[in-house]
Amino acid sequence: MSIECSKNSLLRRVRTIADFQFGNGAGAAVFPDECEFQLSTTGRIRQILLGKTRLATVRAQDGRLTLGYAGASRLMPACRAPAYRVTIREDVTPFVAAGKNAMAKHIVGADPGIRAGDEVLVVGDGDTLVATGVALLGGAEMLAFNYGVAVKVRQGRDFECFQT
Repeated sequence: MSIECSKNSLLRRVRTIADFQFGNGAGAAVFPDECEFQLSTTGRIRQILLGKTRLATVRAQDGRLTLGYAGASRLMPACRAPAYRVTIREDVTPFVAAGKNAMAKHIVGADPGIRAGDEVLVVGDGDTLVATGVALLGGAEMLAFNYGVAVKVRQGRDFECFQT
């Protein structure tokens, strides 16, 4: 089997995972044909890169994607607002952009379809991407609660991008 065929198979696999996780069309939007793959010692996909920038990682526990900031920024146009979005107050945007967690009391909007454990896009005013992370609360809970962490931020826009 040629390397190109193998790369096409890997690309189809991650695009299918993205379509399942974020909706139809997300896979093609996030993962262009030029993607490169880092595999584990057992041959499973670990990281998906575009150049030296990490787009996403495939979690070993459940096979779902965790997005890097670059992957989240590619996903945004493919998901119409408010899908997978958590909107924060403007006064906390610099902190979240630097990689700090988004607290429930700072959330001003959230997709009601978000469930705890979902990968989310943290946005500021004007639907500008601030960070990406994992929801610790559901969308409705984020708006109802006045304390605690709502989104565990994985990577903010001002946080140094992961390079390999």
